[in-house]
Amino acid sequence: MNFSRSDADVFAPAGDEAVVALARVTRLCIAAHQDDIEIMAHAGIADCLDLPGKAFGGVVVTNGAGSPRTGAFLGYTDEQMLVERRKEQRKAARLGRYAVQIQLAHPSADVKTPGHAGVLSDLATIFGGCRPEVVYLHNPTDKHDTHVAVFLRCMEALRTLPPTQRPGCVLGCEVWRDLDWMVDADKIALDAGRHHGLGAKLLKVFASQVGGGKRYDLAVPGRRLAHATFNTSHATDQMAGITWAMDLTPLVADTTRDIETYTLNYVDRLRADISERIRRYG
Repeated sequence: MNFSRSDADVFAPAGDEAVVALARVTRLCIAAHQDDIEIMAHAGIADCLDLPGKAFGGVVVTNGAGSPRTGAFLGYTDEQMLVERRKEQRKAARLGRYAVQIQLAHPSADVKTPGHAGVLSDLATIFGGCRPEVVYLHNPTDKHDTHVAVFLRCMEALRTLPPTQRPGCVLGCEVWRDLDWMVDADKIALDAGRHHGLGAKLLKVFASQVGGGKRYDLAVPGRRLAHATFNTSHATDQMAGITWAMDLTPLVADTTRDIETYTLNYVDRLRADISERIRRYG
């Protein structure tokens, strides 16, 4: 399996050949940075632990440069941080029993370039090497520029696939902007309350982030629990934790659909819902 950058890293925890491990993947998450996968796609990781014949694959597109650092990592250079974050992502893959973990190591600037040849070539290689039932991506309303850029590069690559090879379910998951603002009819609840202990361990693996002043190990489980509790006011909690997602499948099935218009329609439906409720009781 060849990628455009010599520093790309492919890791199959079970020791399989990379192409064999990728071909087994039924739940695929493509994220911007190390630790994004464990924040946004825990439901997919849990699926593959609970369901026979399912296998999880993770892809990190960027090299993770420029992350905040304090404490034990305060004096780390960018190069040292890149090495550390790569090790952490491998450790998470081993702990979560992923079939394969790929780190493409692209600089964020390349990912933010529409149609970047290296990024698209690498994504095409990945999508061409497996037939996942579900693909987890960043969502287009995320407030992190690199997350949105990775989402857009993934859409470019997915839309080049023959229709018969496109995944049947593509989900945009929350990381840097929660999706609880969407109207209920638009929300897809991913069951992130399973394997709670593993979920906590996966987040703590990223010591360069957690120990560097970003307490994802506390914030992410708290958000999942809050989503489960505040999901509905008239019923008891049905899940121990929820990650919200939006359905991006229509953008892959119909390549003529405008991504910006599709995304802003979610906002328009929220606006209409707020307006209708105020007018109903005003």
